[in-house]
Amino acid sequence: MINLNEVSETNEMIEKENLDVRTITMGISLLDCIDSDLEKVKKNIYDKIYKYAKDLVKTGKDIEKEFGIPIVNKRISVTPIALIGAAACKTPSDFSELAIVLDEVAKAVGVNFIGGFSALVSKGMTPADEMLIKSIPEALSKTDRVCSSINLGSTKTGINMDAVKLMGEIIKETAEYTREKDSLGCAKLVVFCNAPDDNPFMAGAFHGVTEADCIINVGVSGPGVVKTALEKVRGKDFEILCETIKKTAFKVTRVGQLVAKEASDRLGVPFGIVDLSLAPTPAIGDSVADILCEIGLEYAGAPGTTAALALLNDQVKKGGVMASSYVGGLSGAFIPVSEDQGMINAVEAGALTLEKLEAMTCVCSVGLDMIAIPGDTKATTISGIIADELAIGMVNQKTTAVRIIPVIGKTVGDNVEFGGLLGHAPIMPVNKFSCDDFINRGGRIPAPIHSFKN
Repeated sequence: MINLNEVSETNEMIEKENLDVRTITMGISLLDCIDSDLEKVKKNIYDKIYKYAKDLVKTGKDIEKEFGIPIVNKRISVTPIALIGAAACKTPSDFSELAIVLDEVAKAVGVNFIGGFSALVSKGMTPADEMLIKSIPEALSKTDRVCSSINLGSTKTGINMDAVKLMGEIIKETAEYTREKDSLGCAKLVVFCNAPDDNPFMAGAFHGVTEADCIINVGVSGPGVVKTALEKVRGKDFEILCETIKKTAFKVTRVGQLVAKEASDRLGVPFGIVDLSLAPTPAIGDSVADILCEIGLEYAGAPGTTAALALLNDQVKKGGVMASSYVGGLSGAFIPVSEDQGMINAVEAGALTLEKLEAMTCVCSVGLDMIAIPGDTKATTISGIIADELAIGMVNQKTTAVRIIPVIGKTVGDNVEFGGLLGHAPIMPVNKFSCDDFINRGGRIPAPIHSFKN
């Protein structure tokens, strides 16, 4: 299926164009860890994750060394903890204890993040769901490697506006709990509409209940590779442009397929999916925004940006699905602000606003991602931003998400440094007009008419 000649073809991409496998993510089911005794649940969770993941990091490093392919992150996703802790957790603090156990085992096996401190509440909240959500500020302030995600809506069920309102408050509270670290907790918290069960990328990764007991998912990347390829066809028509992106995405995805199969075989764990998303980093030359500029825009955010991003996203998918039989996750182009130097430059130049980013999310892989806003932004305003983004996902039958960071003590004109892959970001202005009465109505926004397909 894959031979070393294909790997050799990518050497220049790896050495000069920032090609990497962004993450090997091991998904682990914790359904058999459920117990009514909290201490037993904690022990069960630690033991099972350690059993499956103890060799994950070493295996990733061995594959890196053997094939010369950088694998940036080794991660774990688990079954949504609201399900696992429901029988044992009686208070939000009980759920925080489970988060601490996840953090401890993540450190023990050496992964950089563990995802799945999650709840799925698109239609309603159980008492356990609500307790987990209310535990998030404490949990993320007491842990280093735990990531949290909440699914608030879907095309089939509509949008749970009670949960949207609550999450606006929780995001603000998380920002306060971690204010000494520039509200870093919010960078590990994302809300979704139509969340996929097999996403290997943080902070949204969790192991869906329809998945096997343990699987390997791989997320590839390569914005720099695509940009370099497009430099060679500068000024050519759209047909040539699209063919170039497709061929490049094919090569990048083949690398991910190779790594996924190797990791699966060596760990004795089934291969799940390859997520072929273009995931940028703060490194120069590893930017989705720079690809948009190479397509012909002065800055990301200029007129034509949404069309260029739609083209890019579609051609990446078309090229990638030919390279692997099991493409999944999010797959397309990510547009996080703090993690993409080109996006940061566009914001600083005044070319890119929150509203333009929202329009771009109609055609990208996810949504409003890693956006820093003033710390005094109201919780209802954050909820309104979330509701807008979820509505795009619900109506368009796609995954959308919000990872927004109200940085306490910072305002428009300031910058915030998160470090590492999380990068840095300018504080972006937010519409000042109120949506309080809209958010405070309560209840659910119904599913759209095209959701009824049975």
